Amino acid sequence: MLSVKSVSLAAMVAIAALSVPALAQRDPAFDAARASGQVGEKVDGYVGIVGNETTELRRIVDDINIKRRAVYAERAQAKNATIEEYALTIGCQQILKTAPGEKYQAPDGTWQTRTSAPPTRHPKCP
Repeated sequence: MLSVKSVSLAAMVAIAALSVPALAQRDPAFDAARASGQVGEKVDGYVGIVGNETTELRRIVDDINIKRRAVYAERAQAKNATIEEYALTIGCQQILKTAPGEKYQAPDGTWQTRTSAPPTRHPKCP
């Protein structure tokens, strides 16, 4: 039997898949960093730096993550969820949407490069 929390998280996944991080990813520098493997999606719903950090890369990642957190806070409140629950839901979706060649954080914390195969899913993903 599904719990209310499970159904609620499933609903968040469906809604989240339609919109959230698109707001936060219009910066061409972010798109270039993502394509070159300098940044990747994390299961916690935020972007992380893969490898060497530069001042400019830190600025880009911080800007994206601040924007994401603001959206997560607003949408989590509307869904009666915590920011962390909502962010995890988005993180799982963002990892699923990575394209071959893009980086994502695996459940063990290591950075992986997406292949044509599905990414390794975190056990907490809805």
